[in-house]
Amino acid sequence: MASTFSFPEMTPAQLAEGLHTFSIAPTANLRAEDIASPQPDLLLGVLSLFLTVVGDDPDDQLGFDVLQKLDNPEHHMGALDVRRIYRRARDVLESISFRGLTLRDFIRPEPRRVVLILSAIINYLNFRYEKIALLNPIVEEFSGVEELPDARARIAELQKVKEDHAYKEQMDEPAVQQLQAEVNALKQNIQEYNTKQMALRSRAKSIDEKKEGILAKMSRTDFQLMKHSQENSKLLAKIVQSPEKFQKNLEENKGVRDELKTLEKMAMHKVQDKNNTLEMYTKVCEKLSRHLSKIDALYETSTAAKASEKEVKALKAKISDHSLEMKTLRIKADEWQSKVHETEDRLKSKEKERDQRIGENKKKMAALKSEVESELKCLADRERETEEKVAKEKTRGNLCQV
Repeated sequence: MASTFSFPEMTPAQLAEGLHTFSIAPTANLRAEDIASPQPDLLLGVLSLFLTVVGDDPDDQLGFDVLQKLDNPEHHMGALDVRRIYRRARDVLESISFRGLTLRDFIRPEPRRVVLILSAIINYLNFRYEKIALLNPIVEEFSGVEELPDARARIAELQKVKEDHAYKEQMDEPAVQQLQAEVNALKQNIQEYNTKQMALRSRAKSIDEKKEGILAKMSRTDFQLMKHSQENSKLLAKIVQSPEKFQKNLEENKGVRDELKTLEKMAMHKVQDKNNTLEMYTKVCEKLSRHLSKIDALYETSTAAKASEKEVKALKAKISDHSLEMKTLRIKADEWQSKVHETEDRLKSKEKERDQRIGENKKKMAALKSEVESELKCLADRERETEEKVAKEKTRGNLCQV
C-alpha cells in the first residue's frame, strides 16, 4: 500500500522538474531561478493549469485563456478571472489539507510561500499518480458492467465471513481469559517453587560442606588411634625379663598409659559425636531427597504450565491471524465497494456521454437534412430555369427556320 499524502518542502529545482513533468508549468522554459524569485503571474498560471488537470475547472478554456493572457503582454487578466481562480484553488488546496491561500500570494508572492504552495501541489500530484497507478489494474480487470452482480455477491459473502469470524472470536474470548488466568496462577506458583528450590539447594550445599568437615575430622582421629597403637606395640617390645627393670619401666609408662586411655576416651567420644552427626546428616539427606522429589513434581507441573502457556500463545496467534484476516477482508470489501461505486459512476458518465452524442448527432442530422433540402431546392430551381432556357432556345430556332 502506498503511503498517505503529505507535502514536505521541496527545492526550487525539484519543483521546476515536477511542474514540467505534470505539464502545469506556465512557460516552457521555466527554471528553478524563476521559482526562487517568483513573479506575480507564476502562481496564477500554475494554479489555473492545476485546476484543469485535477478536473475542478468547469470551464476547460479558462486555463488556456489565462496562459494566452500571460504570454501576450497586450492582454491583461481581469479581476473577475483572478478571483475565480483564487476561489477554486483555495477550495482544492483546503481539500488536500493546505490552508491559508490568500490573494496576496497572487499579487505579491513571497519565495517561501510560493515554495510551500508548489510543494503541496507537486506532492499531491505524485500521490494522485500513485493512487491512480494502483487503481488502473483493478479498473481494467473489472471494467465490464456485467460483473457488478458477482462483485455484490462476493461483497455479501465476505461480509458474512467477517460476521462469522467476529462471532467466533467473541465466543472464544471467555476461554482465552480463563486460560490467561490459569497461566498467571501457574507462573506465580512456579516462582514460589523456584524460590523454595533455591533455599533447599543452599541448605543441602551447607550440609554437604559440614559432612565433608566431619569426615575429615574422623580420618584424622583414626590416624591418631593408629599412631597410638603403634606406640603401644613399641612399648611392649621394650619390655625385658628383669622384674625390677620391668617394674621400673611399668611405673614409668603408667603415666603414659593413663594419658593414652584419656586420649582414647576422648577419641571414642569424638567418634560417637561423629556417628551421631553422620546419622543426623543421613536423615537430613533423606529429607532432602524427599524435597527433591517434590521439586521434580513441581518441575513437571511447571512444564505442563509452560505447555499450557504455549497453547495460549498459539491461540493468541490464531486470534491475531483471524483479526488480520478480518482486516484483510474489510479492506477487500471496501475495495470491492469502491470498485462498484466507481463502475456505476463510469456507467452513468458513459450513458450521459452517449445521450450527449446522440443529441449532437441529431442536431447534425437536422442541419444536414436542411442543407440537403436547400441544395435540392436550388437544384430544382436551376433545372427549371435550364428547361425554360432550352424551351426558349427551341422557340427561337423554330422562328429562325420560318
